[in-house]
Amino acid sequence: MSITIKWHGHACFEIKNDVTIVTDPHDGRSIGLKPPSAKADIVLISHKHFDHADGLSYVKKDGTVVIDKPGSYEVRGVKITGVLTYHDESRGAKRGPNTAYVFDVKGVRFCHLGDLGHVLSEDQARSLRPVDVLMIPVGGVFTIDARQAERVVEMLSPRLTIPMHFKIPGLNLPIAGVEAFVARRGDVERVPSNAYSVSKEALPSRPKIVVLSPP
Repeated sequence: MSITIKWHGHACFEIKNDVTIVTDPHDGRSIGLKPPSAKADIVLISHKHFDHADGLSYVKKDGTVVIDKPGSYEVRGVKITGVLTYHDESRGAKRGPNTAYVFDVKGVRFCHLGDLGHVLSEDQARSLRPVDVLMIPVGGVFTIDARQAERVVEMLSPRLTIPMHFKIPGLNLPIAGVEAFVARRGDVERVPSNAYSVSKEALPSRPKIVVLSPP
């Protein structure tokens, strides 16, 4: 059974099957984008900064469960683990903590790294592995940059990597685009849409990067 991954810009994704999971909902207006148009059963918030949490009202509905801190959870049959990381290279001294999430949907293990600001420690990487689909920031400035993202990808060995948190048309944050991350890679698929379907059976046999189009 296929799972739809829809990118609403920045770090906001909608992962939809029987259950709809939304990550880091922005409000659109404050960052120069459209607000997300999803309605979530589960919302995962990596940290409380405006560009990752201020769109919560756009995606909530009756019964929505919001998770915003490390821990182990099970909601509507979805197992979720939040792992403590940091928004900077100083253990949160500059920009605070960040929660990276792994969650299983129909046998596919997703990992959303939020605003990860440092290369993972081996203990953190071990807590997140194995990873089938990785959503990773690559724009630098407030998060890891392209080179650091490459190192994190090597540590987590995902089957599918989806870059996020990079400069797109309209975004008013001073971060880099995606090109530095994909420039030296031959395993890149550029999708002419902000949506992509995956399933356990159809995961690529070799690691691949999928660049979704802005919403």
